[in-house]
Amino acid sequence: MPFSLRFSDGRDMNTHRLTKTDLLAQQAGSKRGLPVSHILMESGQVSSRVMLGALAEAERLKKPLDHVIAAEAIVSRESVLEAQAQHFGALALRRDVHPPSAEMATLLSASFCLEKGVYPWMRLGDTLVLATSRPDSFAETLNELPPGLGPVMMALTLEADIHAEIAAQHGAALARQAETWVPAEASCRDLSRSTGQTRLFSFIAAAICLTLLAWQPVLFFAGALILAVISLSLSQALKVAAFFALPKHRPAPEAKLPKDPPTVSILVPLFKEQEIARSLVTRLSRLTYPKSLLDIVLVLEEDDETTQATLAQTRLPPWIRVISVPPGEVTTKPRALNYAFRFTSGDIIGIYDAEDAPAPDQIDKVVDHFARASPKVGCVQGILDFYNPRANWLSRCFAVEYASWFRILLPGVARLGFAVPLGGTTVFFRRPVLEEVCGWDAHNVTEDADLGLRLARHGYRTELIQTVTREEANNRFWPWIRQRSRWLKGYGITWWVHTRNPRKLLQDMGAWKFFGVQLMFLCTLIQFTFAPVLWTFWLILFGLPHPLEGMMTYQQALALTAIFLSAEGITVLIGFAALSRSPHRSLIPWVPTMFAYFPLGTIAAYKAISETVTKPFYWDKTEHGHSHPDDPGADLTHH
Repeated sequence: MPFSLRFSDGRDMNTHRLTKTDLLAQQAGSKRGLPVSHILMESGQVSSRVMLGALAEAERLKKPLDHVIAAEAIVSRESVLEAQAQHFGALALRRDVHPPSAEMATLLSASFCLEKGVYPWMRLGDTLVLATSRPDSFAETLNELPPGLGPVMMALTLEADIHAEIAAQHGAALARQAETWVPAEASCRDLSRSTGQTRLFSFIAAAICLTLLAWQPVLFFAGALILAVISLSLSQALKVAAFFALPKHRPAPEAKLPKDPPTVSILVPLFKEQEIARSLVTRLSRLTYPKSLLDIVLVLEEDDETTQATLAQTRLPPWIRVISVPPGEVTTKPRALNYAFRFTSGDIIGIYDAEDAPAPDQIDKVVDHFARASPKVGCVQGILDFYNPRANWLSRCFAVEYASWFRILLPGVARLGFAVPLGGTTVFFRRPVLEEVCGWDAHNVTEDADLGLRLARHGYRTELIQTVTREEANNRFWPWIRQRSRWLKGYGITWWVHTRNPRKLLQDMGAWKFFGVQLMFLCTLIQFTFAPVLWTFWLILFGLPHPLEGMMTYQQALALTAIFLSAEGITVLIGFAALSRSPHRSLIPWVPTMFAYFPLGTIAAYKAISETVTKPFYWDKTEHGHSHPDDPGADLTHH
């Protein structure tokens, strides 16, 4: 059937006039209908013992044999293509040898071709040669073709060739779609386009602040102090509540794959990565999930010559491929993810960063969790940790902060029923859910936190699982400031996007989650911005005059002192608890030094404020590869 001709309305043609095609079919006719396994064994490319193992694996995973053979690198994809062509008695087309006809590009939409794995290659007479990389599902694809195409004949090609042609013909349009996939009302892309109303509001707010500062500095300072103390108190209350909401710490159960395990597509955005690409491939190769069900996509910017040159010298296994993103209005990670997502077909979509070293059984645990979870669980977040925590003081403090966030606060926040602001890596989604919420906001520099809120607004939950990804701690002063300023800028933009229509946010989330958004985002921003107001109370300890001296009673000063000391105590206790749940117990003596670490965030906050005004969509990239694992096997330890 696959070689027979068929009209797009389903009628078969019993006769045809394709002399060249008939000749090719006759040449392959001696092996037409012969199983691909037999063809490969007869040609001497695969031994019977290896083929028997591949057949068993294909049956276990419910995957086509040719897919398993290619993914496991038993033979090349080109050899599989030739064997399939002989089996089906069909044309085998390669883009570099027989380029598709340019006028065919508009016959089918790019989205249809990507979804079905087909491309309208050429016409032979009146017949459309439709190339496919999935011959086993070609019959179903025929039934979904639009009318008016005339008779259709199947040919075979590689999925890589289909993707390359779609990128060449439709890449610019797909890139524009990637920038605007999230609807305007849910995106921050209009942030740089101020209206008369917003300009008036900003002018009035600035005028009030300057007036108070000039004529009533004490009143201005008192107001700032009230905001700082309230945000500090609420933030510490959240930490305590999250700690007590934590489930009892138990060892993670062994993952069990479902009977029909899904394909998992992992997107790994890379940008100007010279040092990290080779080690990334090595670390991803440790994943134990069946390689025939794993589709890892390295996502590059088209003009990123640095990473392209690095990957050109790196041998990639067949289950890792590269997609280049055409240039556009912005150059951001979420835009690249949106574009690359269109070229994937996994039932589960995951994200890794360039420097990541995931636990070998991580994908198994993710698949197992999704199989057992409610359909309303749209996302799974893993734990992030560092493989270089002992590099210097900054990396030690960063490790304590990450342990507190991923091992105490985020699990507690999820148990409290708040929306979970996602991390940028080791995060996995059900494909239909990601499509429903329209992917990532291409203009938001903390696209992960924003996506976590949009998932919650659509009624989906994020759950955290006990699987760890190691990455490189950013342990140089100015790069740390730059990274943190991007995070805080994104937090501010995300809060603004979701709260600019508070009534709609309240309607979507409910009162409890609405309160959680203000608690996690607004309090964090106020705390970092107004921290210098709290620092002024060190003046009293040194016997220096304070702006509020004479206005506070002794009891009020004691109350403020109690709040400050309790906040520091809570931070220390949370740090101790977090490290006790991690492999970094040796860092416990460094927890009290965190009081000197968090002020760096205030420096980053003021950088973030200036960038929000001048260049809100600027992506201040974090450079990787400057700090190696503390020990040779540090990136293999996963607790």
